[in-house]
Amino acid sequence: MQAMLFAAGLGTRLRPLTNDRPKALVEVNGRSLLYRNLDKLLAEGFDKIVVNVHYFAEEVMAAIEAMPKYKDKVFISDERHKILETGGGLQLARTHFTETAFLTHNVDILSDLQLRKGLMDTHRQRREALATLATRERKTSRYLLFGPEDQILRGWTNLKTGEVRMARHDIPIAKLSRRAFSGIAAYSTRLFDHLPSGPPHPFSVVDAWLSTAATENIYSYPHDQGRWIDVGKMESLRQAELLFKPNS
Repeated sequence: MQAMLFAAGLGTRLRPLTNDRPKALVEVNGRSLLYRNLDKLLAEGFDKIVVNVHYFAEEVMAAIEAMPKYKDKVFISDERHKILETGGGLQLARTHFTETAFLTHNVDILSDLQLRKGLMDTHRQRREALATLATRERKTSRYLLFGPEDQILRGWTNLKTGEVRMARHDIPIAKLSRRAFSGIAAYSTRLFDHLPSGPPHPFSVVDAWLSTAATENIYSYPHDQGRWIDVGKMESLRQAELLFKPNS
């Protein structure tokens, strides 16, 4: 199985910790986010993992090279010239993905979600699915909007700005289910047919979801139980240390 770990971000919400290191190397109880997520992916059977790098890229690459168990299993997608966000990052890394499906995972997400037996297997069972997005019922400003019965993506909204972007109009917006994206997704490699052509450029993969959701099925994968946290800011880092012990 193949996966991509998004690790190129600037980590501005984790400053001052990220003034001198990348977010991927911020530690939770003595283990970096990078190592925690790479080890989880390997333990669940992912044998090819692509890591994109930009901010303090050399430090991330050195941390990977320092661990013999990652040899021939972890590959670098080099964005040092320009940070490409999630959409552009996928554009650049597309040649790594040779199977029919792959997984993406943000480096600042920690969870006990079953990636293979849960998310990936569910995605593969839906043969027509372009993507299956791990989602959670939690407070945030940005929500994905899904059909309440079929769990298929209809749109997106930002509660702070009032912006709404709809891909399908077959269900009234008031009846749609609001779900927060968990930073983990399974994709068909058909996704690459829907990404912009030409040289990779910065854009969010959310734009690709919304531009294709009118004709392709993108599903929610709810995981409201279990441990999950976005370690993107200092207060959540302290919460993560309570949830995830050194060897968990």
